[in-house]
Amino acid sequence: MRLLADWFKRYLSDPEVVFLALTLIIGFAVVITMGDMLAPVLASVVIAYLLEGLVGLIERRGVVRLPAVMLVFIAFILFLTLIIFGLLPQLSRQVTQLFQQVPAMITEGQALLMRLPESYPELISTEQVAEIIAVIRQEIAELGQVVLSVSISSVVGLITILVYLILMPLLVFFFLKDKNLILDWFVQFLPKNRKFADTVWQDVDRQIGNYVRGKFWEITIIWSASFVTFTVLGLQYAMLLGVLVGLSVIIPYIGAAVVTFPVLLIAWFQWGWSADFIWLSVAYFVIQALDGNVLVPLLFSEVVNLHPVAIIVAILVFGGLWGFWGVFFAIPLATLVQAVLTAWPSQKIVPEE
Repeated sequence: MRLLADWFKRYLSDPEVVFLALTLIIGFAVVITMGDMLAPVLASVVIAYLLEGLVGLIERRGVVRLPAVMLVFIAFILFLTLIIFGLLPQLSRQVTQLFQQVPAMITEGQALLMRLPESYPELISTEQVAEIIAVIRQEIAELGQVVLSVSISSVVGLITILVYLILMPLLVFFFLKDKNLILDWFVQFLPKNRKFADTVWQDVDRQIGNYVRGKFWEITIIWSASFVTFTVLGLQYAMLLGVLVGLSVIIPYIGAAVVTFPVLLIAWFQWGWSADFIWLSVAYFVIQALDGNVLVPLLFSEVVNLHPVAIIVAILVFGGLWGFWGVFFAIPLATLVQAVLTAWPSQKIVPEE
């Protein structure tokens, strides 16, 4: 008991620390228990947070906040319209074409597997190839069932999407327009003496702001570069694969490793072991190298560096808790934890004589 009492005295003797700890616990509890219900609100907060940088930039040029908000919001609606009516139909069309070619790809893949025992009899046998083909067929059958269930529930999904398309733009607009009013309403419930919490929040706010905006530009740049490269080289499903490569940067390390498989697989089915396949592979890995060694240091120079092990653990933990948003904010949340642990004050225990 004495050891436990000393620990509390060292780390939780400051009321400001207790307040911050309770705030974090309550915040995590609300997101975990009510995350599904509050998903439109949380997504709107993220979008508003992303757009706030543009609003602030316009305000610093002498424009009043409301016109600045209106200008940024109109640009956001135009961007959203372009995504919905320009990008999504093209992605849907390419996904449909890809599924139509899956049987031919499976047949070609089976033929390739059946030739392996002849070329490498000491490494793989005919029975092993048969087992691999059976597993592939079973996985494809399960995938078909999943697609069927998704199509059956598409009506409910369509209604949900329509609700999101109506609610989220309204929430984004009011979050931007009444930012100060909303913040003042929250502040009135907080204790006046909260210097420690303010210090942590200022650091985390800078980190998360830089991360979210930087990640948006990273997705856009990698998506555009991949799409242009795939189109110039003549790769099928260039837009679909470009979007996948762009979105893969949301998950550091893991995303790039996962998306490499479909890109190279589709390129191989299209060209086989040819010069086109080699050029595509080289161009793809150059994009990945430039992203990791040039673009990421340039966009995230002010973000706290985290060890790769910490990043992977954060992705697994927060992704398991909150799905897509947990994966997207794994690094900012890990940064929050690091900032709190770094700034956490501790009292020296004076030994009793």
